[in-house]
Amino acid sequence: MTTERLRAAGRPLDLDGLAARLADAELVLLGEATHGTHEFYAVRADLTRRLIAGHGFAGVAVEADWPDAARVTRYVAGEGDDPTAAAALGDFTRFPTWMWRNTVVAGFVGWLAEHNTRRRTNVPVGFHGLDLYSLYTSIEAVVRYLDEVDVEAAQRARLRYACFDHAGVDGQRYGYATAVGAQEPCEGEVVAQLVELRRRAGEDGGRAAAAREWAFFDAEQNARLVADAERYYRAMFRGRDDAWNLRDTHMADTLDALLEHLGQRLDRPKVVVWAHNSHLGDARATEMGERRGELNLGQLARERHGDRVVNVGFTTYAGEVTAAADWDGPTQRQRVRDALPGCYEAALHDAGLDRAWLDLHDAAVASALAGPRLERAIGVVYRPDTERVSHYFSARLPRQFDVVIHLDDTRALEPLDRTSVWDRGAVEATYPWAV
Repeated sequence: MTTERLRAAGRPLDLDGLAARLADAELVLLGEATHGTHEFYAVRADLTRRLIAGHGFAGVAVEADWPDAARVTRYVAGEGDDPTAAAALGDFTRFPTWMWRNTVVAGFVGWLAEHNTRRRTNVPVGFHGLDLYSLYTSIEAVVRYLDEVDVEAAQRARLRYACFDHAGVDGQRYGYATAVGAQEPCEGEVVAQLVELRRRAGEDGGRAAAAREWAFFDAEQNARLVADAERYYRAMFRGRDDAWNLRDTHMADTLDALLEHLGQRLDRPKVVVWAHNSHLGDARATEMGERRGELNLGQLARERHGDRVVNVGFTTYAGEVTAAADWDGPTQRQRVRDALPGCYEAALHDAGLDRAWLDLHDAAVASALAGPRLERAIGVVYRPDTERVSHYFSARLPRQFDVVIHLDDTRALEPLDRTSVWDRGAVEATYPWAV
């Protein structure tokens, strides 16, 4: 009965029609069940093109570091020195590089630059990072900005940020040093720097106007990122849940700051968000929220913006994925095992859905998928030998998302920086570890 209901409710993946269904939202959250599936990236990019070109969406916010994505924003706005979209992705050097340095994203960035040129507007559609791993890169960005506008303020910033010097250029090393008492936390210094930078916006009318410009906004976001990253790296050694909650709260706060910034120029700014399902699917509908007290970006977006949010999850049953067998390992193409019997992906596969989407507000669909059931999540590491423990969690899909897109058999995302390991073809990873 469940299979019949799902088969009847599945809709062919008409992206024009789906874009029209999503168009009235303020935030359209587009997920992914893996960080390395071509079809997830391609459909997400094609849907986003339609939302921008046809429905006035003003920005794309992604699960990436703010300063790395800012270089892309400069490129698509017709600024900076990068000659191509691939070159504009050049700051994405931290593992896993394929998440953003891939052929789909490069194509989308090139399209976005052309779209902004055609529009000839003073509010170009940007490509913005939400994440907080760029502690040291963001420090450099804050100091560089202050060097241009206030040399004395730049020197004060250098003195404050020098607190991190003992840890080198490794945020985790800083967190460990504070955890074992080898270093005092830099919390006071980074908060003081953020407060001073923000104070500049209100000193006089000229600077208040400058606060609305990108350069100041960029510096402010980097200073806030440093403050949040400092807390995050200390939290890593207290427990996973604290660090996870700090990270996703930072992403939600950055998204809200972006909406506020765009709102100074636009009456009703609308933004598309790209991130993993685990960040965008409402955590309250998963075992992470129910058992561990974790929250995430999707939950916070719903709590803060209500029905102005539409949340879209992506699933696949089998195929290939670009991933590593271990953290910071070589980029590989790996075979994805068929989804476990009884899980959400298997239910959609058994219903004969291939490239299809389901409205999870449809009563028949919501009843058929009420759950809880297992749901698969593959990040940047894929370990099929520990598939159940490493890559599945319990969830209630109709409460987690508003829409689900199922792409039954998928292929690996193509990195811009292809290696001989990736080019060898899909392999069966056998690393005996649980994530």
